[in-house]
Amino acid sequence: MMKTRHSHSYLILSALLFFFFVAWSATGSLLSIWLHQEVGLKAGEIGILFSVISLSTLCVQVCYGFIQDKLGLRKNLLWFITALLILSGPAYLLFGFLLKLNVFLGSLFGGVYIGLTFNGGVGVLESYTERVARQSQFEFGKARMWGSLGWAVATFFAGLLFNINPKVNFAVASCSGLIFFMLLIRLRVSSASHAMQEAVSGGKVTLKDALRLLTLPRFRALIFFVVGTCIYSVYDQQFPAYFTSQFPTQQEGNAMYGYLNSFQVLLEAAGMFCAPWLVNRVGAKNGLIFAGMVMAMRMIASGLVEGPLLISITKLLHAVELPILLIAIFKYNSLNFDKRLSATLYLVGFACTSSVVATLLSPLAGYSYEKYGFAQSYLFMGLMVFGITFISIFLLRSSKPSGDPQGRNVLLAE
Repeated sequence: MMKTRHSHSYLILSALLFFFFVAWSATGSLLSIWLHQEVGLKAGEIGILFSVISLSTLCVQVCYGFIQDKLGLRKNLLWFITALLILSGPAYLLFGFLLKLNVFLGSLFGGVYIGLTFNGGVGVLESYTERVARQSQFEFGKARMWGSLGWAVATFFAGLLFNINPKVNFAVASCSGLIFFMLLIRLRVSSASHAMQEAVSGGKVTLKDALRLLTLPRFRALIFFVVGTCIYSVYDQQFPAYFTSQFPTQQEGNAMYGYLNSFQVLLEAAGMFCAPWLVNRVGAKNGLIFAGMVMAMRMIASGLVEGPLLISITKLLHAVELPILLIAIFKYNSLNFDKRLSATLYLVGFACTSSVVATLLSPLAGYSYEKYGFAQSYLFMGLMVFGITFISIFLLRSSKPSGDPQGRNVLLAE
């Protein structure tokens, strides 16, 4: 019976991740291309838009993390995100209309919607899955792998559908939201054992517990590391526009980027399957450092190579770094912090920090692309990531604090 319940949770959560990422990819994988070609925004304007999205995401992630930790295994927040997914198609049509009227008005609407739905929602779904995985004893990475597969499948067709009509991609997102809704109805997770674990480990999460994280040097060290590695989100924002510029026509570039991104995410899915084994062998800290160094190498190489083939190869390195980074960050948090705060740790310590950096760097990146070009900008980003990752070798902890084998009181001891 226990095995059947575990299998049910794994299958449903894997399917939820799959269709969430289908919806996200259908609207987000070609977002910068859509903004360039259909809406007619310049690189600097797109940088401002992404900054607004990041700022909105920052506020959302802080709230989402604390709310989900308070909810535990209840699905209230997931139901809210489901409604937003179903509204993806109409929301993006309104987004484009508002951008053509006024860039700042459109950016405000799009930033809030994308932050609430995708950039914030993915952290809720991932942290919820990781919490269930710990209770049901399956590897989070093997469930998260299906999210990558969902992105790959959607991205494979995204470029072709975009050339037909971008609105088709928006319709795909709404349909995926409806399937997500039907799957969430079927998800049954027992909260009894979770409540028992919560009682043993110190009771329900309070705001004081969450704020106490900010006083811990090991939490600030983690934030410093994430500041470096999350630069990859700024790098990725307008990469599709850079990639498509390498081809004779925009249509050919759009289609080829769809194929490239799809292949990359297929490799990423395979990485999600293998990453838990690697991280368990080398340790969470070493996994984080390795992912950071691969990320730095990818960005630096993007600034040095030329032509679609070599640029494509550098892009594919993302399939190596992301699975290891994602698995390692969850395992590092579990080893070094209170497990009751898993959603807060992930959404604030990782995702929220990424949003802060993206908010600050997106306009600068857009300006840099226009003034110095993509290659020079990528080279500078890569050197920043390398420097921060190198310093983090001396700041991150190799294992959880001694004398606290259950990880229950790590908030109180430093």
